[in-house]
Amino acid sequence: MRAVLDTSVLISDQPPPDVEAAISVASLAELHFGVLVAADDDERALRTQRLGVIESTFDALPITTGVAREWGRLAAAVRNRGGRPRRRAMDLAIAATANAHGVPLLTHNCGDFQMINDLTDARHPSTAQETETNGPAEPSDDAA
Repeated sequence: MRAVLDTSVLISDQPPPDVEAAISVASLAELHFGVLVAADDDERALRTQRLGVIESTFDALPITTGVAREWGRLAAAVRNRGGRPRRRAMDLAIAATANAHGVPLLTHNCGDFQMINDLTDARHPSTAQETETNGPAEPSDDAA
């Protein structure tokens, strides 16, 4: 199975499941931020090491026009359903990346996507191989 890994999976103590995994450049932004706001030198060193491993392991998927279009659709849905999309902008960018590529999003924070669970295929890593009835949006022409 192919999937996009959420930042929560990348920083977890548990290894990601056996999937053909990709990450969004939005996760790299979150990880760089995490390094810069670390509470102390030991934590900063740990986060820097983790970031280096992730950057050398993955070629992050960019925010393309198709991903941006999908982000707008997801953010509008969140707003129209009473949510605050700007508070979850990075999560929505990661979900939009998964949707634009037509693959599930593996996350430890499935609740973050509950409001748009009919528009995303967010799964916990432990259920990565299970088939969902609510699949992601069709990939756009310029997503790949």
